[in-house]
Amino acid sequence: MELTHYLKTYPCADKPGRVLAVATRRCAVLELSEGLLEKARTGDLGERERDTLARLGVLVPDRAGEREEMRRTFETINGENRHFAALVTLTLECNLACGYCFEDPFRGRFVMADDTAGMLVQRLTEQMAAGRDVTVDFYGGEALMALPLLQRIAGRLGEAARTAGVVFRFNIISNATLLTRPVVQELLPLGLAAVKLTLDGPRDIHDRQRPFVSGKGSFDTIVANIGAVHDLVPVDLGGNYTRDNYRRFPEMLDYLTAQGIAPEKLKTVGFAPVIPKADGTVSGDFGTACASTSEPWMIEASLFLRQETIRRGFPVPKLRAAACMIEFEHDLVVAYDGSLYKCPAFMGREELRIGSLAEGVGDYAASHNLDVWKNDECLECAYLPICFGGCRFLSLLRSGAIEGVDCRRAYLDTALEQLVRQDLAMGRPKTESRC
Repeated sequence: MELTHYLKTYPCADKPGRVLAVATRRCAVLELSEGLLEKARTGDLGERERDTLARLGVLVPDRAGEREEMRRTFETINGENRHFAALVTLTLECNLACGYCFEDPFRGRFVMADDTAGMLVQRLTEQMAAGRDVTVDFYGGEALMALPLLQRIAGRLGEAARTAGVVFRFNIISNATLLTRPVVQELLPLGLAAVKLTLDGPRDIHDRQRPFVSGKGSFDTIVANIGAVHDLVPVDLGGNYTRDNYRRFPEMLDYLTAQGIAPEKLKTVGFAPVIPKADGTVSGDFGTACASTSEPWMIEASLFLRQETIRRGFPVPKLRAAACMIEFEHDLVVAYDGSLYKCPAFMGREELRIGSLAEGVGDYAASHNLDVWKNDECLECAYLPICFGGCRFLSLLRSGAIEGVDCRRAYLDTALEQLVRQDLAMGRPKTESRC
């Protein structure tokens, strides 16, 4: 047995002679002695110790074999996957006028036609007939501006799932201005599983960044709706910060608590930097939009906000293996006109369109550079299981094409240890060896 390629260790400052070990392929966190780690390196472990470290991904039969397994990661996942996920853009209409709106370059009064919706249902029913569970994320624009269409699609897919003996569920990505309690109560029987909402900090910041089209602030409407529905459906809460305002976002969390929105009732809370629009442009106050995970201010902001969110008792996303959705054969984005893409950030780019509901899916291996991370540097990198080449859109912004990886090493060199220690501080478990 050998130590995995995919391992990071950090000294325990308060426990001399002991280290935290993070096996990134399993996202297992262990505390163990330096002596045990040295025995693992030299192959001088007892059977029980060896079996435990192998189960947690610290030890592997041989590193060359592990590397080849990593190369085949998505071949294995796609071959075994019995689940199909579609992000469906029902409309590009929106009742907000966000200054940084990603879809701004191609937004308008575009709504999915009934025949396109019918073809969507047909294609997803075919996946169900093949024995796959189906999850749909309804997206926009503002998805709830096409509520009757959403209800018709969800109703038909629910019936198809029952006939096929599989599971259908759907989530809604929404600005929450229309997400009232009666709407949620209508949607739950159709398969509503969760909603993802956005609040951009305290009222003054949010209302400046995310006003209604009329210019009126949307903060109070959204908070009222969160309060009205968070006991009915799991809520993922997000928000978009800039270099100038991220330190004020915890004020919003305090306000939610004061309004009776219990932190433990939310599914997760996680914030992200404002990024350039779909065409790569920025505007107005968003000239500091983030185009790289390695920007020092962004690393600082992400760690600060995660820590302050945890400190207030709100749940945050766990460290986990992650990759761009383009790697997953059974994940698709369906635009309002039936065009197909492999990432919502690619919508509106004809060169990254991979087909349509009518045509099916074409070959996108070359256009999307699927093997971009299959190089010696990435395959030897301890961070590969939580990166897999990073964000293809950010790579596209920098070079104009999906070429080269969006390396996250600079970010993870700074952040991973702190992320792990944040999780331990909030009581997430680690495995501890007494050896």
